Amino acid sequence: MWASSFVVIRAFAEDLSPGPLAVLRLLSGVITLSALLLWLRRGKLRLPGRRGLLLGAAFGVVWFAVYTLVFNWAGHFLDAGTIAMLVNLAPLLIALGGGLFFGEGFPRQLFAGMAVSLVGIGLITFAGTTGRLSLAGLLIALTAAVLYAAGMMIQKLTLRHTDPLTATWIACGAGVVALLPFIPQTIGEVGEASLGSIIGAVYMGVGPTAIAFIFWGYAMMHFPAGRVAASTLSVPAIVVVMAWIFLSEVPPGLAIIGGVICLIGVGIVQWRTPRWRGRKSSADPIVDKAPAPA
Repeated sequence: MWASSFVVIRAFAEDLSPGPLAVLRLLSGVITLSALLLWLRRGKLRLPGRRGLLLGAAFGVVWFAVYTLVFNWAGHFLDAGTIAMLVNLAPLLIALGGGLFFGEGFPRQLFAGMAVSLVGIGLITFAGTTGRLSLAGLLIALTAAVLYAAGMMIQKLTLRHTDPLTATWIACGAGVVALLPFIPQTIGEVGEASLGSIIGAVYMGVGPTAIAFIFWGYAMMHFPAGRVAASTLSVPAIVVVMAWIFLSEVPPGLAIIGGVICLIGVGIVQWRTPRWRGRKSSADPIVDKAPAPA
């Protein structure tokens, strides 16, 4: 679902500006999440305490609002595959944050992976200097990766106070509130946008925002942040294939090489060693009790 959002944004970037696209996505997301809450909780909403609400709101502003805006903006400059490769540096940043804030440690492979990924970033940047990619787009996509990592760190803190569905609903609602200044622009652009772009925005709210974030939140409750983030390593490959099929769009060869090197670096960071498997995270005491993901 997350891979498809890269393709949808590229497909309809000309119809909807970053702000209106984010508003439509989050509005459809919060409606979907509200319906799920009413159905699963039988109309009884269990809100967390003040700290949980504040963390959920911060998570929503950072990830659902600001990250979505920046992510949409990147779609106006770069192809879907290059954006995916740069945004998926986030697991490396998350592993660094996991060591700083969640006691997940600083294994040697963290620094080795960072060095390898920097080489990949250098190649992608060089592709930008040749005119094949937009340097502004590269900076925007890297900013999105930083926001992605920050949002995930805040999400993990939020999930200490509430369940994934409630946390996602609170965050999505906070994201809508943060994007209220874009409502007038959204109203103006929706009247001129194609039906396909509106359907695409609604799909991103239902699928990648509502459903995918609930699954992601469940995984975040049961496993260390860095290990969960490693699952996103498959996203760039899926994006490149989908963009090639639906958009006839392929990143420049040098950017693909750089992206692969970046992901190798992230993979080095996430490599499981016997020491990691045998150690419980102080931030997540139920790691060893969790069932293996399907």
